[in-house]
Amino acid sequence: MIRGSGKIAFIVNPNAAKGSTGREWPHIKAAARDRLGPFQSHITAKPAEATRFARMVLRAGAELVICVGGDGTLNEVVNGFMDGEGHPVRRDAVLGFIPRGTGCDFRRSALVPREVNEALDLISARRVRPIDLGLLEYLDHTGAPARRYFHNVTSFGIGGEVDERVNRSGNLFGGFVSFIWATIVSFLIYSKKRIHLKVGDDYDQHVTIWNVAVANGQYHGGGMWVAPAASLVDGLFHVTVIGDLSLPVVFRELRNLYNGRIYQVEKVRMVTGKRVEASSDQRVLLDVDGEQPGRLPAVIEMVPGRLRFLAGLGGA
Repeated sequence: MIRGSGKIAFIVNPNAAKGSTGREWPHIKAAARDRLGPFQSHITAKPAEATRFARMVLRAGAELVICVGGDGTLNEVVNGFMDGEGHPVRRDAVLGFIPRGTGCDFRRSALVPREVNEALDLISARRVRPIDLGLLEYLDHTGAPARRYFHNVTSFGIGGEVDERVNRSGNLFGGFVSFIWATIVSFLIYSKKRIHLKVGDDYDQHVTIWNVAVANGQYHGGGMWVAPAASLVDGLFHVTVIGDLSLPVVFRELRNLYNGRIYQVEKVRMVTGKRVEASSDQRVLLDVDGEQPGRLPAVIEMVPGRLRFLAGLGGA
């Protein structure tokens, strides 16, 4: 069991899971103090603050940082762990996760329990695993070049449209229902995009797509099993290209987005690689770990084994 000090820091998004995380934080805090001992905590109040908090506590000597929130909050903390050159801010620091968000897709690939006490058990066991990250260069909403890391999935096409719609709805119906509703509505009004896609040295094509998912983890979009063979530790992106399907086929095969049979669908292809480049003459929105930060063009690079994460999938 880890017994704590000021070298343990919690970063908490109280607005995660429709605000329930803030209401549950006193209970989580008490349980964490019992398991881990003393720690410092930082409560976010605005976007990107989790990145600033993570970088601040790491530079002050924190050895274990625990994110309490969803995949979007975790993405911010991950970005706080990394500098602009692809290196950790503190090489010996470890990231833990208590999933409390709307979708919390990443926990499925990393085998992090959703229940608080079980997640604290995993943190106490200190099962550290170096996991891969993606480094994304893209255009933000103002059209300016931007870059950020991601731990789970970056997609472009209808995924970005779904994010935009879910964010506008405020997740009123809960994670799974919100994503299903937004996905169906988006399919009804979305126009497929024509993009130029290059993956590694073996795939270089102009394609018409509904969506492309560049996957480090297996799930995104509130439970969509978009990359059943993806691994957090294999040093490769698993890129799922959902091509020029007709709308009736899309609705007929929608269940296969959730049951692991996505590659049985016509015009769906998976390729692997360490570098992905995508561009389009059209406006194509990005989905990055459940957030919608901008649009194509994008260049995505694999950063293998760079983040020390407390995962249930084994390790030192």
